[in-house]
Amino acid sequence: MPEVKEFRLPDLGEGLTEAEIVRWLVEVGEVVAIDQPVVEVETAKAMVEVPCPYGGVVTARFGEEGMELPVGAPLLTVAVGAAAETEPGPAAETSGNVLVGYGTGAPAARRRRVRPQAGPSGASGSAAGAGSAGGPADPGRPEAGGHRRSRPHGLSAVAADDVAEAAGGPADPGPSRAEPVAARASGSVSTDGLEAGGRRRAGSYGPGAAAAEGMAGAPSDLAGRGVSRAVPGERRAGGRGAVAGPRPSAPAGPVAVVSPLVRKMAREHGVDLRALTGSGRDGLILRADVERAVQAAADRAAAPVAAPAPAAGVPGAERIPLRGLRGAVAEKLGRSRREIPDATCWVDADATELLAARRAMNAAGGAKISLLALLARICTAALTRYPDLNSTVDTEAREIVRLPGVHLGFAAQTDRGLVVPVVRDAHLRNAAGLSAEMARLTEAARTGTLTPADLTGGTFTLNNYGVFGVDGSTPIINHPETAMLGVGRIAPKPWVHEGELAVRHVVQLSFTFDHRVCDGGTAGGFLRYVADCVEQPAVLLRSL
Repeated sequence: MPEVKEFRLPDLGEGLTEAEIVRWLVEVGEVVAIDQPVVEVETAKAMVEVPCPYGGVVTARFGEEGMELPVGAPLLTVAVGAAAETEPGPAAETSGNVLVGYGTGAPAARRRRVRPQAGPSGASGSAAGAGSAGGPADPGRPEAGGHRRSRPHGLSAVAADDVAEAAGGPADPGPSRAEPVAARASGSVSTDGLEAGGRRRAGSYGPGAAAAEGMAGAPSDLAGRGVSRAVPGERRAGGRGAVAGPRPSAPAGPVAVVSPLVRKMAREHGVDLRALTGSGRDGLILRADVERAVQAAADRAAAPVAAPAPAAGVPGAERIPLRGLRGAVAEKLGRSRREIPDATCWVDADATELLAARRAMNAAGGAKISLLALLARICTAALTRYPDLNSTVDTEAREIVRLPGVHLGFAAQTDRGLVVPVVRDAHLRNAAGLSAEMARLTEAARTGTLTPADLTGGTFTLNNYGVFGVDGSTPIINHPETAMLGVGRIAPKPWVHEGELAVRHVVQLSFTFDHRVCDGGTAGGFLRYVADCVEQPAVLLRSL
């Protein structure tokens, strides 16, 4: 008999505690090899594929595309040894490696499909199992009639720690982990996750009744980990928050919190968890509960006598959850504004000679050098002269920490939002090396293949917002850094050159700095040196 093994969402490193399911790469009933990618997830840092350390037949999947799961939550179960029964040849059972990061290092094998056996109800597969007979597997979700549809990345859905049952009336616990989405006695599950009678169940993936029997003895329901299931037929406004209805009282004793993210949010906003009544199962405190407490406190401080808003909110308003990459950016920018006493200075510079120098470099042959790379090289030279701006502030020790190397971040706009890839050891690279590395990171940002290591550890950020056709801006410092240089568009403008009025290519440089690490003299000196290098690139020869 094959042994059913459970694969949980692994630790993805960088202190990440949760990830959103973007796309399933395998179906129930499919044969997977050891270290084969089975799901694509998005964290606050990047979008990655997660490999499974077991080889066998997938018997169940937990979580829908768009659902957010905490680290350690079950992803899928694999019948180890079942592959050997369905296909000839030996089948390894497990890689034996520890999944920390993005995989175990072994190459991914080609995926194979087998059709699940018919269950007691006569169903030949599950809601998310094999497609139409003889048809190849498609990565999209199956629909009735064997048709499949692709789902875009970044779908919004109810987060795992925000799904709660409604109180009052007989509660329907939904499918248990021992039978994840198997058809109940009243009827089978359709491809859209609907039971007979039209009710919707949370999580509509899994095998039929026969596969569910093979999972006997599997761990209990997700509620023990703070991932409770939605009541069938209930939907939430905006896909988040508690279901309307009376809330169960929080049990006496320890605070009913499972998610580390919830505890972190409560600490950051000064919320007393013992004073909250959780909206989750058995009074479990969810992220939405903390968010409501924070918002209520802000509302009381801003308008203590304001009339209450209508229960239904503003008619026609659209709610977009701040989660994933967008949520991480919002949190970092908000923290920067709260904690850093920033100031901004700016100057116009004649970039005509810099453009001419770039043309001469590229005309000499070899790899092309981008204008952003030249600006990056100017920044590294300026930071060598003004090291206070390549630092961070240790608030607990009340110390300024000067950093030994320059890890230069640069802002890149993608379809998924703003990201800041980091060029490691930028102070050790010349203009050609900076140009090649920036091109590589920009392409990875556009394709969504940046790793957390590519997005963290920056010490200074260069923001070229001139690509949007604007002249100036007041950059927000990328916490925990202490400075950022903004570059506007380079446009022909009237300029006094060598005592005469001429048309020159002019750029505005904006510099935002943390006033705790330096005063205006240091910031002005840095910006003036950058402007001098832009106007006279030969100034850089002193630091080469």
